[in-house]
Order: sequence, then C-alpha cells, then structure tokens
Amino acid sequence: MAERSLNEDDPLDDFERRKFTLLDKTKLVYVAGKGPAVIVMTEMPCISPHVARFARWVRDAGFTVYMPHLFGKDGAVPKIPSGLLTIARGCVSAEFRAFASNASSPVTRWLRALAAEAHTECGGKGVGAIGMCFTGNFALSMMLEKSMLAPVLAQPSLPMNNPAGMHIAPDELAAVKKRMDDENLTVLAYRFEGDSFCKAQRFAAYQEALGDRFVGRVLPDSAANPSAMMKNPHSVVTQHLIDEEGQPTIQARDEILAFFVMRLKSND
Repeated sequence: MAERSLNEDDPLDDFERRKFTLLDKTKLVYVAGKGPAVIVMTEMPCISPHVARFARWVRDAGFTVYMPHLFGKDGAVPKIPSGLLTIARGCVSAEFRAFASNASSPVTRWLRALAAEAHTECGGKGVGAIGMCFTGNFALSMMLEKSMLAPVLAQPSLPMNNPAGMHIAPDELAAVKKRMDDENLTVLAYRFEGDSFCKAQRFAAYQEALGDRFVGRVLPDSAANPSAMMKNPHSVVTQHLIDEEGQPTIQARDEILAFFVMRLKSND
C-alpha cells in the first residue's frame, strides 16, 4: 500500500464513490477492492486519514471495503473545533441514540441493508463489519442480517452516559446471542485499559450477555501511540495505532484481518 500522509486531508481518490438508496434513505459509500465485503464504519468525527488507512489494509487483505459516510467531512484531518461540532450533531441526530442504553441506533437498520446488498454484489461466505468509537456497537446489531458473519467492535463508546450500558435493544441482543450459539459465531472487541470512553464495565456487560461468544481484548495504555492528537488512549486501529512490527496495536489489526479471512473466505 502506497504511503499517504496522516497529517494531510485524504482525497480518498482510490475509492469509488457510490450512492446507495436503501430503506428510502440514500447515503454515499466509498468502495474499493475485490473479494468478500467488509463494512468499515468510521469513528468520530469523520472518515479521517487514519480510518482510510485501516480501510486500505482491509482492502489489501483481499476484501471489498464499503465505507459509508455517516458524519463529518470525509478525508479530513480531525480538528478540535469542527470535531466537537460533529460530535454534538451526532449526539442529537435521530439516526444515533448516543445516550440510549438497551436501545439500538436507527442507522443500524440501514447498515444491515447495506450488508445484504454488499453480500449480493460480492458473494463469498458472508460479510464482515467493524465499528469504531461512536459506531463501535453497530457491528453487533448488524448480526440481525443473516449475511453478517464477522463483527468487530473497536472501543464501543455508546451509550455515552452509562459505562456499563449496552447500545442494543434487549430483543435484538437475545436474537444475536441465539444466532451466535446456533451458528458457532463470535464477536471480537478491543479497548485500551484506561480508555475513559469505553470502560471495563462495558466489556463486562457484553461478556455477561454473550458469554464466550464475546472475545474481548484489552490493550495496555502503554501500547497507545503517544503522539496521537487525543491523549486518552482510545482508537486501537486508527490514531493510537503504532505502525511498527510487534506493537500490540499492529497485532490487534492483524488479528482483525485474520478474523475476516477465517469467517469470510471460501474454503476452496
């Protein structure tokens, strides 16, 4: 993969810009690659150069990446004033119930429809998805779509006001758990030990609800990139990732890519 600056706006010019109209709503989606589909959902406040880098890693591992525009300015380097405004807008948006425990954001219905469409287009055994931060919980709700086989939760941060809360409706959670048991599926999840947005109580709640179907990884704070703009260790595979061999964050990235390969590639 060609090196691109993480400190300059990313034109995303190696992605095809497509509009998908699903459930009477149209959203822009950045698409690249070949192979089974993986939906990469951006963290706040936008599809940053770090998020785009992760999407390219997924693409280069042999997958078709679908990266929907959900908020913010696509490709922009996050800046504090505009980033805070985007977060504020997300918190009051009807698509995201940022403070709701035991409830799913309405946007997950559209994302499930995108997963079904992506599977139709790409084939393979099924679809993978990763949510990050604000979208971190969404990949679990997407398991209600039968084509979804490989959900990853990266520092799931909703609900914002309840560290032990789960951002999924109880009936949906029960249906997801049953499906995981019936089909022998798992969900991967990642957080830094001292993350103030995704605390230990959240992983404990998911562990209690899903049992050994929930595979949680907790990285030490010392593994976070100290030069990241955000000093709270938070973004495991984006701005707090240290792109050096042997680093815990690189090992997390590689585990996620291997998870997608295991679940989604055909056994030819």
